Amino acid sequence: MRLSDFIRHHADRIVDEWEQFAKTITPAADHMDSIALRDHAREILLAAARDMDTAQTASEQKAKARGEGPEKTPSLDEAGASHGELRHTVGFDLVQMTSEFRHLRACVIRRWVESMETPDQAYLQDMIRFNEAIDEALAESTAAYAEQLNRSRDIFLAILGHDLRAPLQAVSMSTELLMRKTTLEGPALTCALNIKQGARHMAAMVNDLLELVRSRLGKSLPIEPRPMDLADTVRAAIAEASAGNPECDPTLNIEGDTRGVWDSGRLDQLLQNLIGNALQHGSDPRAVFIRLRGEIDSVHLSVHNYGPPIPEEAIGTIFDPLVRSADEELGQPSTSLGLGLFIVKEVVTAHGGRIEVSSSADAGTLFSVVLPRKT
Repeated sequence: MRLSDFIRHHADRIVDEWEQFAKTITPAADHMDSIALRDHAREILLAAARDMDTAQTASEQKAKARGEGPEKTPSLDEAGASHGELRHTVGFDLVQMTSEFRHLRACVIRRWVESMETPDQAYLQDMIRFNEAIDEALAESTAAYAEQLNRSRDIFLAILGHDLRAPLQAVSMSTELLMRKTTLEGPALTCALNIKQGARHMAAMVNDLLELVRSRLGKSLPIEPRPMDLADTVRAAIAEASAGNPECDPTLNIEGDTRGVWDSGRLDQLLQNLIGNALQHGSDPRAVFIRLRGEIDSVHLSVHNYGPPIPEEAIGTIFDPLVRSADEELGQPSTSLGLGLFIVKEVVTAHGGRIEVSSSADAGTLFSVVLPRKT
């Protein structure tokens, strides 16, 4: 039996063996069900069989061996890429993911050889074509895995760098106020100057970090939901924003039950960015209004400020990463790299909520967030 026919005939048994091997890849496989363990194995096998049945010239074979051949099997490439992405998502490392292909290749060849009675020259060509197909799928899986890894790393670095600026500003401003309102001498003055200089150097490094990942961002945020009271997190966020901006004096209004099951750290990120956005683009740092309202199954949060409205054409892209406002694009002084509202949207999405924005010259700008009580 030719190898492509053998694969189609025995696909289920081969995938069963794939699943048994995938189970041994711990700890990532410890909590995976059969469907997840068998992910894309059958599609990869059947696509490989189709590729083997496709005519191929000697020159095409040489080009394919160098990774330069035309894309003859899009279904194989798609299955391989999807497999690489999902294995990254569930926690396989690159060595573990590639080991699945090594095992698949060995399993198919072993079973096929055991089934042979009178192998001939054509069977050797079948083996070459099968190895080419598996190598193609492996290359696509590895490329997709590496891309997801890079995206995850870049989004982590970007958010880390972006959110470090708020506490750094609080340190810098607090040190400045201390030096203005208190007479410092000797070692105390030296310490204050060192803190101020250190904060300035850290801010420069954070800006360098953000520039590094400016155009390379990824997707969803991991969260760790726990019972909490959103009102406490809002008060803490207001206090931190006020420490970094002495003129900041937001008005907080709370109605109803504001407790739920959320990630307090992520919601602090959300609040710092929404409050920071209101302070940066609002006309008066004292005219920032924050409202919390508890409903039966959700809690509503809104942040409102007055100032230049967001252009209507920008509303649709305001939550996209690395999107700046019009005044920033024109070179106006700003610390924004277009990550704040992207982070806000990611946090809301990770909690299964929704966010809306409205803006006009008369009514001001209003960001409205709805969070289900249980994520």
